[in-house]
Amino acid sequence: MKLTRDVVSEISSIKNEPKWMKDFRIKSFECFDKMDNPSWGPKLDIDFDSITYYKKRTEELTNDWEKISCAIRNEFKDLGVIDAENKYLDGMGAQYDSEVIYHNMIKELESKNIIFMDTDSALKKYPELFLKYFNNLVKYDENKYTALNGAVWSGGTFIYIPKNTKLDRPLQSYFRINSKNMGQFERTLIIVDDNSELHYIEGCTAPTYTEDALHAAVVEIYVGKNAKCRYTTIQNWSNDVYNLVTKRAIVDENGLMEWIDGNVGSKTNMKYPCCILNGPYARGNCITVAAAGKGQIQDTGAKMIHLAPYTKSNIISKSIASNGGNATYRGTVKIGKRAVNSVSNVKCDTIILDEKSKSDTIPTNIVNNKSSYLEHEATVSKIEEDKLFYLMSRGISEDKAKELIILGFINAFREELPMEYAVELNRLLADNINENEK
Repeated sequence: MKLTRDVVSEISSIKNEPKWMKDFRIKSFECFDKMDNPSWGPKLDIDFDSITYYKKRTEELTNDWEKISCAIRNEFKDLGVIDAENKYLDGMGAQYDSEVIYHNMIKELESKNIIFMDTDSALKKYPELFLKYFNNLVKYDENKYTALNGAVWSGGTFIYIPKNTKLDRPLQSYFRINSKNMGQFERTLIIVDDNSELHYIEGCTAPTYTEDALHAAVVEIYVGKNAKCRYTTIQNWSNDVYNLVTKRAIVDENGLMEWIDGNVGSKTNMKYPCCILNGPYARGNCITVAAAGKGQIQDTGAKMIHLAPYTKSNIISKSIASNGGNATYRGTVKIGKRAVNSVSNVKCDTIILDEKSKSDTIPTNIVNNKSSYLEHEATVSKIEEDKLFYLMSRGISEDKAKELIILGFINAFREELPMEYAVELNRLLADNINENEK
């Protein structure tokens, strides 16, 4: 489908949006149409005329899995989504191609005035709150893919946690691309007000096709004074998906933003979660793991922007490259003139499993005052033969020994996951490593 101004207008009309949103979409499209691909990073060879930008809803939005067609419901059941909601979560959303088809939150959260719904519904039900935060942190004209998202966004998650509110269990959204040449462009907007806490989990999958799909999401997060937000992602897109995502949070005084970011799938992945530390004593943490196998480019990292005094940031990046994969850390830490007495630590570690694979570390580190401190450490290594020999001497096969060593290598990441998700990550990484060893 060739993307045109008329297509963008039609998407807005189908969704029955206010005029300001249709105007925003058209403005974003005009920007997308003029912009080139980023001049840095991996080459992006996307046929925009082959992408399906919007697929009309075939399932009505519901909070009852039994009202969803058996075939689609079974897909989410096989992925473990339905069981996870029942056992571990306070709320769940599920998006299928362009639209959210399921959304539910436990009754106790409604009494606390928590808002958790799909972004399209939030635009209609909470227009003033929506307009206050939408497109403020991630501007539509930042790059070609933020502009594309602005033009054709659909679905995503909207969360508002009122002041002095803490959730006992996480909220989760699951995004499924299930059609050939599909584009998925969700928009997620999260506000965690003063003295509140949220853990949000995001999952992503797609079946494998012979033609490319595109996922270009935008995430904007606001963390209030003394508030805490943790955003956990386990991304397992198939190897025909371009995953080009912009995620950014702004953190107020004494707030904390944590990105826990796992990247196993996709053909080309470009993702650099960002924290803008805007208030004194604000903190930002980002722990990432990226596994690049055959035909994969994992171009990942983080950005930490220190704007206020006594701010702290910490980046831990773990990468695994095998069977010709490319795992690159690309990150930015900037400590501004006014961010006196601030501290940042960056640690990037990579394991390369064969001679065909590649890893690069491309940091940009800037300190603009004399009282702050920035430390960057990077290592690249192969699996240590003595560790491999020790495990094999205990009767463990070579493949299983390699798997155990790699799981130990990413332990800092796994420790930050809820147990059930750590188990799932272990399985995904084991499958990835074993597949690429064939």
